[in-house]
Amino acid sequence: MTEPEPPAEPAAYQPYVPPPSTVPQALMQPLGLLDPLRWLRAGWADFRAAPGIGLFYGACFWGMALVLGGVFRNRPEYVMSIASGCLLLGPFLAMGLYEVSRRREAGQPPTLGASATCWEPHLRSLALLVLVLIVLELLWGRASLVVFAVFFYTGMPSTTGVIQAIFNPENMEFVMVYALVGGLFALLVYATAVVSIPMILDRGTDAISAVITSIRVVAANPVTLLWWGFLITLLVAAALLPWGAGLLVVGPVLGHASWHAYRGAVRWQEPPAAAGAD
Repeated sequence: MTEPEPPAEPAAYQPYVPPPSTVPQALMQPLGLLDPLRWLRAGWADFRAAPGIGLFYGACFWGMALVLGGVFRNRPEYVMSIASGCLLLGPFLAMGLYEVSRRREAGQPPTLGASATCWEPHLRSLALLVLVLIVLELLWGRASLVVFAVFFYTGMPSTTGVIQAIFNPENMEFVMVYALVGGLFALLVYATAVVSIPMILDRGTDAISAVITSIRVVAANPVTLLWWGFLITLLVAAALLPWGAGLLVVGPVLGHASWHAYRGAVRWQEPPAAAGAD
């Protein structure tokens, strides 16, 4: 009678090792407070290199500002609808400016035709990104209405009443809450879009990956990116003072600078297999 075989020893534990990545990885770069000034300088250089293209997009931005301002003064109830339309058109205009900067960086001559049609290969990603931004804007508008309803329970004030309420010292609590809610939504929209559109143009990525990378950029360098957002707000506010005419130059310069902000904040590391093949 044969003796039974001894039980097999249990296999040693082998930890799971994920396979190496086969796609480029986005690496967040450390940024300083002087970097936004360098982006603006580079954006100004791009504008001077192709002023005709820049003024074309600047005129588009100016036109949108004039329409939005006219609607706000005469039919404020339609402001959100017009703002949604501007938000729909804005990314396509911005991508045209990014294309000019991208071509200059690659040593290629920028043309209006190429910049005006560069969005076509990325239409699906852009459409999804615009949808995300519109949803955020609608939520922002709804939250603002709730704040107004809480503080002005007798009814929504007119446009003039809103301006008077904001500058009335007795309504400081309303102003603080309204600014807090608006600031949170503005930060969310800014973090979502700060580098997502130039990333879609540069890498051809999907909208979700671009949004995640954009939020990672803000999280990795919050002070510098907040400073950059403040500079954008300050320059746009200054451009709006002379009937918005400053957008003719400020708009395209900021568009070009935003491309350089993306290039300075994100570095792409190719996978080892691709690097070895090169």
